[in-house]
Parts: sequence; C-alpha cells; structure tokens
Amino acid sequence: MTDQTPPTKPLVVIAAGGTGGHMFPAQAFADEMRSRGWTIALVTDERGKKYARDFPSDWKQEVEAATFGSKMPHKLIEAALKLRAGTAAAKRNFVLTKPRLIAGFGGYPSYPSLSAARALGLPIIIHEQNSVLGRVNRLFATSAKYVACGFDRLDRLPPAAAQAKRVVGNPVRNAIRAVREKPYPPMPDGGPIHLLVTGGSQGARLFGEVIPAAISALPAPLRSRLDVVQQAREEQVDAVRAAYAEAGVKAVVEPFFSDMQDRLAAAHLVIARAGASTVTELAIAGRPSILVPLAIAMDDHQTANAEGMVMGAAADVLVEEKFSPAALTSLLSERLPNAGVLRARAKAALSLGRPNAARDLADLAEQAAGVKAAVHAQ
Repeated sequence: MTDQTPPTKPLVVIAAGGTGGHMFPAQAFADEMRSRGWTIALVTDERGKKYARDFPSDWKQEVEAATFGSKMPHKLIEAALKLRAGTAAAKRNFVLTKPRLIAGFGGYPSYPSLSAARALGLPIIIHEQNSVLGRVNRLFATSAKYVACGFDRLDRLPPAAAQAKRVVGNPVRNAIRAVREKPYPPMPDGGPIHLLVTGGSQGARLFGEVIPAAISALPAPLRSRLDVVQQAREEQVDAVRAAYAEAGVKAVVEPFFSDMQDRLAAAHLVIARAGASTVTELAIAGRPSILVPLAIAMDDHQTANAEGMVMGAAADVLVEEKFSPAALTSLLSERLPNAGVLRARAKAALSLGRPNAARDLADLAEQAAGVKAAVHAQ
C-alpha cells in the first residue's frame, strides 16, 4: 500500500473479491472514475491482486480471505475474527484517507470496507454481476444508496432495498467493447465455421471431455468446415488436440488465450459457461452461444444469468446433467449449418448488450457521493 494521505481529488475505495468475475467489472468502473478525476483505491485479497496488474489505482490494500462457507465451527470463528480485524483496519484507513464513496463489487474481500463504511456513515454503492445477489452484497444492500446490477433479474434482493435497485449492466473491458463495432463474420456457403469454446477454470474439464466427442460425431462435410478454438485445462490439452486431429477438425487448443477479444470477434458460435462476465461479453459482442450453466454455482445463479439470452433468442442452454456428446451433437447439427439463424441470434444478442454500463455505474457513484459538480469542474 502506498501513501494514503487525504487526496485533493475525491477518493473512491473499490472493494472486490478475488475472481475475474468481480475484478474485471471493478476495473472497468475504475477506468471510468479515473477519467472523471477521481482518486482510486483498490481493496482485495491475494487472489484479486493477480488480476490487478493493470488496475488504475493510486493505492492498493490486501485483506485476508475469509469465508463463512465452512460448516466447521473453528473455521467460522477464524473467519469472523479475520473480518472483524479487517473492518477495524479499514476504519482506521478511512479516517486517514477520507473516501467520499465505497463501491463494493461482491465477494468476502469487500466485507471489511463495506462494514467500516456503514459504521462511519460513508456513502455505499454495491454492484452485483450475477442475477442472484451474492452473500456479502445481500448483507449490505439495505445500507447502500444504490444496488446496481448486471441483469434485469436480481433474486435475493431484500425487500427493503428494492427502491435502491438500478439496472446498469456489467462494465466490460474496452477490448471487449471494441468487438461490438465489428460486424458478425460472414458465413459463405461451404465456407469455414468458427467455433469458440471458452470454459473458464471451473468448466474446462467437462468441456474437454464432451465437446471433442460431440464434434467428432458430426457429419464429415460439416466437420470439414469447422475451425475450433478451445480453452482446455493444461492436463487435457494434448488429449483434446489429439481428438480433433483424429476427427480431421482444424483446432487451436490452449489453456489460456490472451487475445480473447480477437477470438470472440472471429466466432460464429460460442460454447461457454454462463458466468456473469461471459454472458455480458457475449451480449456486448453480439455473438450467438450455447450456454452450459455450472451446476454447483451458488443459488444456481448461472442458470439465472442465462435466462435473458434464452428468452431473447440469442442462446441455447444445455443443463449440465444433459450436457452429453449426443445432445451437443444434435444441437450443433441444427445450429452450425444454418447461417441465417446464427446471424439472427447474433443480432438478438447485440440488442441485449449494455455497452455503457461503466458510464452509468459511474453516474450512480457520483450521485451517491454528491460530488458530481466538483469532480467535473476540475
């Protein structure tokens, strides 16, 4: 953590859990607030700092990870003590730095900052990326001036916080927003079909087992047109590559793609999990998809995330228990050869995107802090 003397410009403390799903929207919000003349601070845990190399913060503070997910009493006591100590440290820090606003993006690392803000009477906004309000956001929803959310649907919102709900969408990185300006790639008769498979850390194993088998069972004329880009777990990469090679399918298989925006721009169809960031990026980019919600996701929030895309005719959903090679082969056989349907679904996805989410969230932040005029006068 660097110098924390009170800034001359208004300070927003951004508190976010240590996953990409929390950190990427927080970073997009931070970029927007920085452009408006705010000083930025980030509070996260050790995992979150791995995503924060390019985070535009004037200073960062690391808090210890703590969760109440365990059913073991000694673990619960340990977590409570960590959160209590973190809250006390945050109070001391806020007295020194005098933030004008605390913005929570969910996850347990955001708890100490939000708890301290509530105790000190500082303005709070929270942003929920998923269609189900997370545990920490649920605890502070009634203390927040605004409960901003990524989707129209927001389950588990306390009735007392209903008036604070504002649908803004999920802020995305500029590289993904740029894909929105690119047209859906042409699909000439008999030409290549670009299929992107992005499973995320919790989905790649299942995808590595099911998807190559499903594609191998497609009719040979359709297989010959496929150009597959697939994210796979490192220990599966060789097996997945071999499966595609045996099926005569052109494929690039890697554990990670640093140029995901380019892969997304080139895709005619995407197979993915239904995490909030993924669903948001598909809508921003305007790409049709087959979504496979993570079965173990808390409160089944990935199924809820996918609902809008399905109702908007932009995506198909295959629940995990029915995600078999045979079921996927059947669906791909129907979707892949039909360029007209894919283009229509791409257009539908695009219509669901909220590309101005970072701007709209920053507007709410400034309203909550009551400093809009002062910031823009600088």
